[in-house]
Amino acid sequence: MRYNSLGRTGLIVSELCLGTMTFGGTDAGIWGHIGRLDHEASAALVKASLDAGINFIDTANVYSEGRSETILGAALQTLGVPRHEVVIATKALGRMHPGPNGAGGSRGHILAQVEESLKRLQTDHIDLYQIHGWDATTPMEETLYALDLLVRSGKVRYVGLSNWAAWQVAKAQGIATAKHYAPIASLQSYYTIAGRDLEREVVPMLQSEGIGLMVWSPLAGGFLSGKFTREGEGEGRRATFDFPPVDKARGYDIIDLLRPMAEAKGRSVAQLALAWLLHQPAVSTVIIGAKRPDQLTDNLASVEVEFTADELAQLDAASKLPSEYPGWMIERQSGYRGGPSPRR
Repeated sequence: MRYNSLGRTGLIVSELCLGTMTFGGTDAGIWGHIGRLDHEASAALVKASLDAGINFIDTANVYSEGRSETILGAALQTLGVPRHEVVIATKALGRMHPGPNGAGGSRGHILAQVEESLKRLQTDHIDLYQIHGWDATTPMEETLYALDLLVRSGKVRYVGLSNWAAWQVAKAQGIATAKHYAPIASLQSYYTIAGRDLEREVVPMLQSEGIGLMVWSPLAGGFLSGKFTREGEGEGRRATFDFPPVDKARGYDIIDLLRPMAEAKGRSVAQLALAWLLHQPAVSTVIIGAKRPDQLTDNLASVEVEFTADELAQLDAASKLPSEYPGWMIERQSGYRGGPSPRR
């Protein structure tokens, strides 16, 4: 297991992060389609992750309507994990109560929700507190001010965003800098070898601003698990919850390339898909989730996968995005100052 700084901070996180979306789901609603792990099963996954070197765990207040946070907090207590040995990340934005103020990025909602998350997690502070999406109603300045209040109070150590566009993140970081608020440490986004949209605007922005990238759904909701073929789709979450969207025709071309590579290495398709992300410079950590211990074990082994330069080139050629404006024009013009450096 390797470890990276989360963006331009001194917070060091494992290259794999345990995601807890499978904790606490019930038969009713969306969360049951994702996972229904109880306390005992969840604690076993937490222990296996920590034993493998993971020090970073991600959850959210909306996951299973708060039960994911509760189960995670109880698991860490049951296992006797010292608080300083684990980095806990959670999120707020989604609906937790009925009524017009039961969701969103307002100061009132954020300050109330952090208290609820602290109770469920059984901790006095949250290492990374993230805004779980874009709220077009609340002024950005209000949300950022609320996050800064939490950092100054000691209840939160670092702040991040999730599922924001590049311009939104850049604007937020500019406001935080100008007003001396806590800076944006990270962005949590969807990114896979079968879905590289992030590379158009978000990745260059993150690298420019020194913001870390946390990747969610690195196997595209199971599409890259190795169970899916052109002849017939396998079982799993996508059978009942086909998300996130994937260009399946293009995705199968990538799987067709990954499968023989995986067989030659004695690895799984899923391990190679995860390892490809670990080879991307902008990625700070990749969030892995599981319903069973064997799934977690398989995902954990992705840190051992090595690619040759030729293999990476083949995977890039098969999965790269088609050229779009202004990207192709920026690339065309980027060499106009090429040649010897001017004399000073």
